[in-house]
Amino acid sequence: MIEIEGLTKRYGEKLAVDGLSFTVRPGIITGFLGPNGAGKSTTMRMMLDLDNPTAGTVRIDGRHYRQLRDPLTYIGALLDAKAMHGGRSAYHHLLCLAQSNGIPRARVHQALDTVGLTAVAKKRAKGFSLGMGQRLGIAAALLGDPRILMFDEPVNGLDPEGIHWIRNLMKSLAAQGRTVFVSSHLMSEMALTADHLVVIGQGRLLADTSMAEFIRRNSRSYVRMRSPEHERLRDVLAAAGHTAVPVADGALEIDGVSAGDLGELAAGHGLVLHELSPQQASLEEAFMQLTAESVEYHAHSDTAGPAVPAGPAPGPDASPPPPPTPPPPPQPAGDWGADWRRKKGR
Repeated sequence: MIEIEGLTKRYGEKLAVDGLSFTVRPGIITGFLGPNGAGKSTTMRMMLDLDNPTAGTVRIDGRHYRQLRDPLTYIGALLDAKAMHGGRSAYHHLLCLAQSNGIPRARVHQALDTVGLTAVAKKRAKGFSLGMGQRLGIAAALLGDPRILMFDEPVNGLDPEGIHWIRNLMKSLAAQGRTVFVSSHLMSEMALTADHLVVIGQGRLLADTSMAEFIRRNSRSYVRMRSPEHERLRDVLAAAGHTAVPVADGALEIDGVSAGDLGELAAGHGLVLHELSPQQASLEEAFMQLTAESVEYHAHSDTAGPAVPAGPAPGPDASPPPPPTPPPPPQPAGDWGADWRRKKGR
């Protein structure tokens, strides 16, 4: 279990993390979300005592990270896949970590096999692709068989097979009763992986709730209905006290009532339905809704091209601008070989 209480980090005038308090519990996958600059990486670094907090505390199974003897056997973490000595082989990178934490040599082979790097165990890490580096970083996190695992962007650089593998790996670790804490910007992947969400913005806690509850609170849920008897359907819904909003494709959208109740209402009036579908926003839509006021870095599309300084407006008697100068006629190619021999004195 990871317990964070009043965690604060200030860099000069910049308040990166502002009084965060939450608990990461075992047996579930907790997703850690926030816009760029929200303070996620800083928070995770303070969990591992890589940065000292300005205020507040972080406890790993009741103790500070620096108090843990052989910490890799308590918590394994992937924060930066390139944080390794490029001149070492994958095997010796893990062996060095194992020897510094009292981990048996046999675990090195097991970890390499788990992440699929046995065939390249003797190759130097500097030659690894981004995806292979990710796998080696995950192997380092698993090396001590810890009860707590923490991953920052674990699918970065992985191919579809690798993404499927790491997703199932995290689910199996949580099913074993381990604590799994994962940060990612890929909302579609997080929606398939996480059970619980912790969302921060500008260093402050915005949400600490289950995935389903987060989407329900921060998005609109409604039911779509479509019938060949469009007007009659609207009259039936209005008589039952339901407001139906027509949309472009001829369907009706109804808020505040379940699809089951609407289906029974239509059946009771003998209405034929071509569509009856409950609609709920995606995790991405709910996240964008909640964090709209917390985004620090905004990108703007510019499809008009670079601005051209405007000259003075022409008066009513101004002469029209001269026509553009036509390009020079193409020149014959000539004998480029002769030109080259002439320059070389041949």
